Amino acid sequence: MTVSPWHDIPLQVGDGVFNFVVEIPKESSAKMEAATDEPHTPIKQDTNKGKLRYYPYNINWNYGLLPQTWEDPTVADAEVEGAFGDNDPVDVVEIGDSQRRIGEIRKVKPLAALAMIDEGELDWKIIAISLDDPRLLSLMTLMMLRSISRYGTLTAIRDWFRDYKIPDGKPANKFGLGNKAANKEKPTATESPPQQQNYSTIRMGQLSQSSSSRARISAEQKEKKARRNKEGKGELAKGNDGGSRRL
Repeated sequence: MTVSPWHDIPLQVGDGVFNFVVEIPKESSAKMEAATDEPHTPIKQDTNKGKLRYYPYNINWNYGLLPQTWEDPTVADAEVEGAFGDNDPVDVVEIGDSQRRIGEIRKVKPLAALAMIDEGELDWKIIAISLDDPRLLSLMTLMMLRSISRYGTLTAIRDWFRDYKIPDGKPANKFGLGNKAANKEKPTATESPPQQQNYSTIRMGQLSQSSSSRARISAEQKEKKARRNKEGKGELAKGNDGGSRRL
């Protein structure tokens, strides 16, 4: 049986605990990602004009996605420059000590979030730590944001994602909310990816609740999303040989 890392893995595994699917292990540079436009969304290396893609330097944390989440391209966040979602799963930066494997599923606790804006689209980065990491208890306090700030982790993550495109001649990414980290309650996601029929827009902080308000995207919103994809994301897909996701 083929399992989709995006569609088939449960999101919630406990109170405030979520599954995290590893796409890119820490200390590696191959641009691996779930192919969200392919059946079963396999994790594979992205290509550009037929060539495998690599980042200009290693990523220093495990990177991947929250399964069964989706950043809605029809919803603008007024607090983050009115940016719309990037039409991808919600991204996770896991700051634990261990290097994980591609496709590995880990239980994580979200700590904070960065509101990255990539080519005008909102691309939240959830900063999290695995439950089996020895630093978990020290971080899971009211001072956890200050703790990871003190050790330079937030700054390092923000700088890496801001600058990684510059060596390729592209402009730096930017961050909303005054370049500050939001708490884990802020990002908006949906519990169902676009290939499924039911969409449920909720706050990250509500993902651990068993009962959350659900709403279907109207036909008008779906039409708007399709139009935005055709007009905007179509060029990106073409430029990257199709199916490419932004980091």
